[in-house]
Amino acid sequence: MARIKEVETVTSVAGAAKNAGEDILQLVSFKIGEEEFGVDILKVQEINRLVEITRVPRSPDFVEGVINLRGKVIPIIDLRKRFMMEARESDKDTRIVVVYIKGQVMGMIVDGVSEVLRLPKDTIEPPPDIATSVDSEYIQGVAMLEDRLLIFLDLSRVFSEKERIALSQM
Repeated sequence: MARIKEVETVTSVAGAAKNAGEDILQLVSFKIGEEEFGVDILKVQEINRLVEITRVPRSPDFVEGVINLRGKVIPIIDLRKRFMMEARESDKDTRIVVVYIKGQVMGMIVDGVSEVLRLPKDTIEPPPDIATSVDSEYIQGVAMLEDRLLIFLDLSRVFSEKERIALSQM
């Protein structure tokens, strides 16, 4: 039951985002380690609890495997591995964020989903030239939210064209 509630919440907010003004961004925020990330809610299809993942031989190390999501097989990516962050055991907060990137559906494992944020576009600043745990080529911008920093990911750049093709063939 909890999974359905989570899915409905994100889906209904995504619908509202389509009608939002052009000056407001709606983001789904999630944690990986101590860092908080955001992705455009229009790219998020749903959020699910971690389920059993079937390994795929000879896949890139950041690919955990595939799952069957209502009859469709989708690749599951571990963002910790993709961003070369330290491994961590999954727990009750671990989620799979199902996203749509350039015509392909895939799941991203994150440590936990925080909230849906509505931010004025002008609060998103270009990424700073300082080093973070995430390669700056994946970062669309950053936003300072009260006492925390949000890293706004550009999902279209997280995977190269070659990697997306390989993922679509899984």
